[in-house]
Parts: sequence; structure tokens; C-alpha cells
Amino acid sequence: MKKYLLILFFIANQSASIVLSAQMVSDTIQEERMNVIKQEQFYDSLKYKANQRKFTRLVYDFLISPPRPYVDKKKLAINYYSQLEGKIISEIKIIPLDVFGPTFQDTARKAKSKIELTANKIHTKSNLQTIEKLLLFKVGDVVDPEVIYENERIIRSLPYIKEISILLTLDTIYPAFVKVTIFTKDRFSFGATGNVNGVQSAAFEIFDNNIFGVGHEIGVVFAGHVNKQPYLGTETYYKIKNIRGKFMDISFAYLNTYKSEGFRFMLNKPFITPSVKWGYGATGLRMFRANWIFPNDIIQTELPMDFWYHGAWAGRSFQINKNEPEKSQIVLAGGYNAQQFYSLPDINPGYEDYFLNRTFFLSSITFTQRRYVQDELVYSYGITEDIPEGFKNEIVYGYEINEFTQRHYAHLLLSNGNLLINKKGYLFLSGNIGGYFGKNGFEQGQIDAHINFISRQIKIGNKLSRLFTKANYSTGLDRLEIENLTLNRNNAIRGFLSHETFGKQRLTVNMEYVLFLKNDFYKFNMAVFMFTDVGVIGSNKEFILAQNYYSGLGLGVRLHNENLAFKTIQLRLAFYPFHPDDLSFVGFVLDEQSKRQFYSFEPLQPLPLRFE
Repeated sequence: MKKYLLILFFIANQSASIVLSAQMVSDTIQEERMNVIKQEQFYDSLKYKANQRKFTRLVYDFLISPPRPYVDKKKLAINYYSQLEGKIISEIKIIPLDVFGPTFQDTARKAKSKIELTANKIHTKSNLQTIEKLLLFKVGDVVDPEVIYENERIIRSLPYIKEISILLTLDTIYPAFVKVTIFTKDRFSFGATGNVNGVQSAAFEIFDNNIFGVGHEIGVVFAGHVNKQPYLGTETYYKIKNIRGKFMDISFAYLNTYKSEGFRFMLNKPFITPSVKWGYGATGLRMFRANWIFPNDIIQTELPMDFWYHGAWAGRSFQINKNEPEKSQIVLAGGYNAQQFYSLPDINPGYEDYFLNRTFFLSSITFTQRRYVQDELVYSYGITEDIPEGFKNEIVYGYEINEFTQRHYAHLLLSNGNLLINKKGYLFLSGNIGGYFGKNGFEQGQIDAHINFISRQIKIGNKLSRLFTKANYSTGLDRLEIENLTLNRNNAIRGFLSHETFGKQRLTVNMEYVLFLKNDFYKFNMAVFMFTDVGVIGSNKEFILAQNYYSGLGLGVRLHNENLAFKTIQLRLAFYPFHPDDLSFVGFVLDEQSKRQFYSFEPLQPLPLRFE
């Protein structure tokens, strides 16, 4: 009997404990809910009080804000298209919107200001056939979400397209069919740009990135100098894009200014998607007067050269795991380039090897994978940006025949990135090593390493910001005396223009914080930025951190209108501590900045590494 009483007592005791525990849990949950409610009431009250005055409202917006959740836009787009996957496309309708006024959310919206109304009348919308030639699908095809998503990216990357939206509608009569509606929004394609170099020279350019709405580009540059002939000259260029819907581009240019005189021709059919089987291209450059071999060449001469440069290449792509969404490919490519000088300037002894007549045969094998995620407020202002992820590993072998000797060439390039690290940012890593092998062994070699990190969007009050960080290292191995690295190029130290800082080894670290403002300035989006740049440069025979240090730090503001083809306007104030003698301590500049591009992991023409 006692045994049963003990059991009953134990059960009753446990039941009481369970009830008490449940009550405690319930009380705890209720208490947490009350705490949440109290917190919400507190912040609502604080926000209400802060909004009473402008200063306190600014402090509240700056200090108190919830974290911004990550949104996978690609996943949303693929899920949307996947709802009708396998249906047959019965109709494709293209609707171009005005540059100013309508949006994808409100297509009936009209421009209001006289300037915007006039601009809409002047602008020629993209020809419907031009957009149709860019499509990767046609009537009768089956809906493939990956193809449609990729097609959006390709069209959005065009310089005259601001945004594109592809909508799918199920046919109400025949459920097996789908109607496709494509909304496009152009940029105002006509633009102008210019620069002034002291009181000696200036240049002014006018261009149209979508002449007659057919996607062709045309431009004219007027360049003048007070002491050099011709005192006023021109550069003209014309580019035909996507010939016969094959994504093949051809461009022609004629240059006759105080800088140079000659003709330039280029043909290019890139591996724009992993499904493209063949890529090829050709280049021709006939210069009667120039102080460089390439327009962006780091080595320039005082007196002009007369030379001829030409080359061509072709490559074949082989897909791996075709049915996988993350398509990989192996590309085999080969080509050549040649340069011949008809007259050379007076050059220092020992520099002749850089200006030899030569023919260069090159081949490559590239293993690459690329995919894209969508984000905004990275390098653009409020429009969708397609950020590549993946890798590209490349081996290049070449054989050079020049006036005096023959030698081999090889390099290895490894890259991996724009990795999405826990949805918190983008990381790009790359490294390469290469050089020539002649009678005297290894020569004109180099090693490069690059790190580039872009943070996720950081919310500061009601504004968004990002942190950009990159580090680059380069060193030359048995380079020619004329070949040197500087801190003037590739924004190693922005605004740093010195001829006294050069060497065969360089390390740069750049940090930039960008705050994207919500208010606009006469329809131009604004961003405030602060930066710190550090550069170390010197001999390649000593440890890099034992070389000469230079730096730049400053702040500025950028203005850009995504409806226009204009470059970004940039006002920048910089300070250069421990600056060289030919550079001032303070630099103030108003200039234009070209839009920065992501590394695309796209297979390219086999070329030697550039030491710059």
C-alpha cells in the first residue's frame, strides 16, 4: 500500500512540477513578448521625439537602424520563371519605355519637366529588331528559366540599356502556351565629355551609344594643343554591335591629333555565355605618328613612332555538365600578333629590345565557371547589377620570333571569386606568374597577386553604404631597364601623378567607404566617399616592406544619372603626406570617372601578361 502511495505522490509531484514549469515557460514567453512590446513602444516613442527636431532626427537615423536582410534576386527571378518552365512560347512582345517618366512599376507614368519631355522627343528608342536580335529564345521554344535570366543579364549589360524586365503570361485559352512581354528602358544615349590639361591642351568628345536606335556607337573627339600640331585635331570612331544577331562587334577609328595619327580596326566575338561554342577576333593598328604602341601603354617615347600592329585569334569552347545550372567550360584558343616599326625615335642604349620587330604565336587552355547574382548600389546607383561568381584558371604558351632571336613564353593565371561569403560581401582573388625563356634563361618575368573585397550593404540610418578594400602586389623578374611600375596607374594612389616614383616591385592597399545618399541633385544620384590609399614601390631585390612608402587620403562626392550615358562626375579633395618633390601636398580635382567593371571570368584571347 505504501508502495502505491509513494507512486501516486511521485506522479502528483511531477505533475505539479510540469504545471509549474509550463507556467514558468508561459510566463517567460509572456514576459519576452511584453519586453518586445515595450522595446517597440520605446523605439516608437524615441523616434517620435527625435522627429520633433532636425538635428535629433539626423542622430536617430544615423545611430538607430535595423540590419538590412539579404535578398537573393537571382533566386527570386529563377523561381518566377520556373513556374512556367516547359511551356511553349507562343508570342514575344517588346515594349520600349521612354527614357524619362515611366517605370516598370508604373509604365503609364509621364515625364513632367520640359527638359525631360524634350529629351524623350530627341531620343530614338532602341529598334525592336535590335532587341529581338539579342534574344536567346524565339517563338516555339520551351521556357528555360536559366536562359531567360541569362538573356536579361546580357541585354542589361549594354551601354544604352538602363534596365530590362521579362514577364511571362500563361495563355488563358491554351494552357500549354506562354506569352512573353519584354519591357526595356533605354539610357539617353547622346552624351559629351571633356578634359583640360592646364593651359596647354584640352579635349572635348561628343558621342551617341545607340545611334538611330540600332545599337551602333559613334563618337568624335576634338583635341587641341597650343604648341603642337595640328593645333586642333579630331578622333572619330564607329562601332557596329551584334552583327546578324551573332554577338559579333566591329569598330573602326581614325585619329589625327597632336597626340597621334593613324587607323584602328577591331573585330570581336566573345564567349558571351558558356553555351557559345566559338569565339574569335582580329585587330589592326596602323599608326603614322604615335608615342605609344598601345593607347594605355605604360611606356611612352618623346618622339613619335611609325609602326604597324595586327593580330587575330580563335577559340573553341567545350561545356562540362551541360545540364547543370552552374555550367563549366574548357576553352582551347590560339592566335598571333605582330608589330613592325618603320621608324623609331631616338632611344637610350639598352632600350632597343622593347621596340623590336616581332611575330608572336600564342595558345591557351582555359578552365572556367561563371554564374551571376544580382545586387545594387555597388558600382551603379540604384539599378540592378549582375555580379559574376566563379573561377578562371588559364595556361598560356607562346613562341616569339623577333629580329635577333627566338624565345618561348608561358604563364599561369588562377582566379576565384566574387564569392558570396555568408551573404555578407563579395571577394575576388587572383594570382599569376609568367615570363619568357630565351638563350639566357628566364627573362622579362613577373608575379602578380590581387585581393578585392566589397562589403554587403550597410545601413546607416535611412541610408545605405559599402566598404571597398583591395590589395595588389606586383614584382618584375629580370625586366628590361625601360620597364617600370609606377603609382600613377590603375588608381594605385588616386590622383597621384609623379614621375619620381617607379620601380620593379609594388604593393598597394586601397580602402574606400561610400555612402549612397537618398536625395538627388537635379536628378543626379549622389554618393559621398572617403578613401585611404597606400603604395610601396622600389627595387625587386629587396623585401617590399623595406621600400619607399607613399599615401593619399581624402574625401569627395560623386554624381551620376543612370538615365544618361554620361560618366560619373567626381569632385575629390586629397592629401598626400610625405609626397615626392613633383607632387603637391593637396590635390583638388573635378573630373569624370568611368564605371568600374567586375572581373567576368570570361575566356579571352591568349595574350602575354602586362607589366604595368
